[in-house]
Amino acid sequence: MSRGTVFRIAGPFIIAKGMSESRMYELVRVGEAGIIGEVIRLEGKTAAIQAYEETAGIKTGEKVEGTGKPLSVELGPGLIKQVYDGIQRPLPVIQDLSGSRIERGVFPPALDRKKRWHFVPAVKKGTKVVGGDIIGSIQETPLVEHRILVPPTVSGIAEEVVSEGEYRVNEPIVEVKTGSSSDSLFLMQTWPIRQARPSKAALPSEIPLLTGQRIIDSFFPLSKGGTAVISGGFGTGKTVLSQSLARCADADILILVGCGERGNEMADVIEEFPQLKDFRSGQPLVNRTIIIANTSDMPIAGREASVYSALTLAEYYRDMGYDVAVMADSTSRWAEALREVSGRLEEMPGEEGYPAYLASRLAEFYARAGRVLTIGGEERHGSVTVVGAVSPPGGDFSEPVTEKSIRLTRVFWALDFSLAHRRHFPAINWFMSYSEYLQPLQRWYENVGSDWGELREQAMTLLKEEEKLREVVSLVGAEILGDKQRTVFEAVKMLKEYFLLQSAFHPVDMYCPIDKTYQMLRLILKFYEKSRQAVNSGVPLTDILSLSVREELARIKIIRAEEFDKISARLNEKIDKEFDQLVKEDRGDTSP
Repeated sequence: MSRGTVFRIAGPFIIAKGMSESRMYELVRVGEAGIIGEVIRLEGKTAAIQAYEETAGIKTGEKVEGTGKPLSVELGPGLIKQVYDGIQRPLPVIQDLSGSRIERGVFPPALDRKKRWHFVPAVKKGTKVVGGDIIGSIQETPLVEHRILVPPTVSGIAEEVVSEGEYRVNEPIVEVKTGSSSDSLFLMQTWPIRQARPSKAALPSEIPLLTGQRIIDSFFPLSKGGTAVISGGFGTGKTVLSQSLARCADADILILVGCGERGNEMADVIEEFPQLKDFRSGQPLVNRTIIIANTSDMPIAGREASVYSALTLAEYYRDMGYDVAVMADSTSRWAEALREVSGRLEEMPGEEGYPAYLASRLAEFYARAGRVLTIGGEERHGSVTVVGAVSPPGGDFSEPVTEKSIRLTRVFWALDFSLAHRRHFPAINWFMSYSEYLQPLQRWYENVGSDWGELREQAMTLLKEEEKLREVVSLVGAEILGDKQRTVFEAVKMLKEYFLLQSAFHPVDMYCPIDKTYQMLRLILKFYEKSRQAVNSGVPLTDILSLSVREELARIKIIRAEEFDKISARLNEKIDKEFDQLVKEDRGDTSP
């Protein structure tokens, strides 16, 4: 292991001399306080170290000791329901050890070494195992079966296998003979955060990650294993949307990353999640959630590491065969951490002071998403979906982090100040946003409704037509509009208020199943089509707007999913009946 001394200190940036045996990204401890740092540059015997803790009080000449290992995370049972900081220190444990402030040098293990887990072996003595094989399981929470995996670098014959029983994470459970030597396998393993875990093959994006948000699931869908960016200025509802996605997305495992977020926002999330229920099982949502909280008042270097820690945890559960969703809020503040570290290293700045390698770092981050065929003897599919939130200053989408994030991801949800100002949430602008997964997911959506693509196209066409009419009205006035044009305005008003507008706090409307989303869109567009035909037949628009079925359509968003099929069928019939009656009355035909 490398040993050296502190030569220079500049904030979280430390120059150490005599580090000839150091390696890039090696974890080191600095000074008598033993603060945690990571080697980020080597020049001969001189190492540049970024500290993950406050460096106040550290003096030149103090010792620097390398650990011989890169910054890694512990992987095993006990991750779910935990709250970590950016380098996987368990914050509740630190609170017990040091109170409300994180003391320097305190680095408790990420996984509890005392707790015993009920392990059920899945292999027998003499079984050949390879990296990625499942050797047993533990019921980590009521929602998550933790599958104990052979580390990717190990393969051989299982010489010894423990019987079913209670074991700690650091007790050997399987002995594997690998050539002339043997390896002991435990309930836990470690993995470097900056190194992606291997997989056999990438799989196509054919299954959507349903979010329960109507505008996303119908207009701008995201696939499992896909990448998306939410971009919006202050006040556009970015954090609320991110939290809604976290609560409602149909992933097996959820990882929330508070990357530079305000402490009060993360505190709200940590307090709120134990009370939230999982929509599919009714269990507490924390039973499938990991939170990584590296708030704005914590050391900035930990913010840079937090996204890599989250991705490594996500890949671990992906290798078990789970669909994992990573919500990172915000990647802008992660990029700011890169900018500060780059400035300390005196690197040549790029656009707006960000390092020239900003695009490549963002690409590495989003490249770890994907739906894959996992390693191991049996065939398993797993996915990591990444949603990054960006906070462009002043809502400027052309600033470097937003512009590069949009270029590297396949879904863009653009949050609009004007929509937020009108209290229309989610404030996703339907003209600026897009999804490149529409075509790959088309076949899946046709299983929900054969006319799904046609309905979406019709709705988007209607929104564009209304926007053009609005421009004309702003120039020459609304007096020039006839009933045909006003019908478009009224239909789009219904589409916006009854469908696109969705409350994140209403107990029913906060989550909309895909079948209900489809039927809602179909009902609204059917009403518009009937309205258009009636107006063309000479029926006054005022008569159409007074129909009782229109008032019922205004309330469909708050009808519970289990009741919706029955009510939808009734509304379909009522639309036909009321429009047929209206046309007959207009023609003077009063016969039943």
